[in-house]
Amino acid sequence: MNTLLTAFSALSDATRFSIVEQLMQDGELPAGDLIEGRGMSGAAISRHLKVLRAAGLVQQRVQGSQRMYSIQPEGLRTIAEWTISKRQFWESSLDRLNDLIERENSWPT
Repeated sequence: MNTLLTAFSALSDATRFSIVEQLMQDGELPAGDLIEGRGMSGAAISRHLKVLRAAGLVQQRVQGSQRMYSIQPEGLRTIAEWTISKRQFWESSLDRLNDLIERENSWPT
């Protein structure tokens, strides 16, 4: 559970969430590409990447003088598995809501 809490905490920041979204969309990127368009310094982005690495959501590798970042699939899989495990709760809640709405709509006015 601690891993899950750490992942959700890391993703609760808009910048970190957008970094994860960008890496999911574009694949592996150098740190410099993650700075562009965010109006932040390299040091600030580096701190965000450190949090994401600690949460197990991104991984880093060195390629020459560049730091390359990509999604850590296992970290996102943990979130996906937790979400899927809650599916039954949401489906039954939505079914109960639907039944209530149908009953209200069938009442005479």
